[in-house]
Amino acid sequence: PAPAGQKELRPVIYITGDTHCPTGMDKLNETNFPQQKHMTKKDYVIICGDFGDIWSAKSNEQKDMLQWLSQRNFTTLFLDGNWENYGKLNSLTITVWNGGSAHRLTDSVIHLMRGQIYTLNRRSFFVMGGACSKYKELRKKDGTWWPEEMPSTREYRAAWRNLEKACRKVDYILTHTAPYSLVTQLRDVEGEYPLNLFLQEIEEKIRYKHWYFGHFHRDMELDEKHTGVYHRLLPLR
Repeated sequence: PAPAGQKELRPVIYITGDTHCPTGMDKLNETNFPQQKHMTKKDYVIICGDFGDIWSAKSNEQKDMLQWLSQRNFTTLFLDGNWENYGKLNSLTITVWNGGSAHRLTDSVIHLMRGQIYTLNRRSFFVMGGACSKYKELRKKDGTWWPEEMPSTREYRAAWRNLEKACRKVDYILTHTAPYSLVTQLRDVEGEYPLNLFLQEIEEKIRYKHWYFGHFHRDMELDEKHTGVYHRLLPLR
């Protein structure tokens, strides 16, 4: 707590969409995101999937980008999407961070894992990454796409266990794709049907304040509780 007479400064949290590193990282530079000049490592930028910064161990560009992110005046958090190197991502050591399991790429770049609930600034965040890539027939399995891009039965079960422990109530939900009822307004559900239905069940059974998702490469307010993010960096509601 802050000393008597002083206002307690809470961490600042911004939400944004896919970065597909390095192509979408410009939005995090000081020109496009000047608010970071007043941020610290106790503040957060959350990327709602398709981070893409550990695609290849041989990519010096991506190594440089990871170092660049580590030097920002904030901590970067990301959930996974369908544009990740899951072979490399899943080889990282799992640690416990703010109440949930996580992969720590650096001290200030952290992967929020599927089905976990984290506490940031006394608020709870349920995270469920994953989605299905289109045009997989034109890409190489375990090279430019991975079967692990869609959640496993084990991950779905773990998610429900964590939500039950939280009495089916969280403050925020962060996902890459969206519930079935929303996705059908935006595009077809090719290959994503099980995940969209799972998220629909979450929508119907979990109490929450707001839901943020990426994936659709559009900034949009679908209604008062669902926000799609892409280019924008939005302060947490």
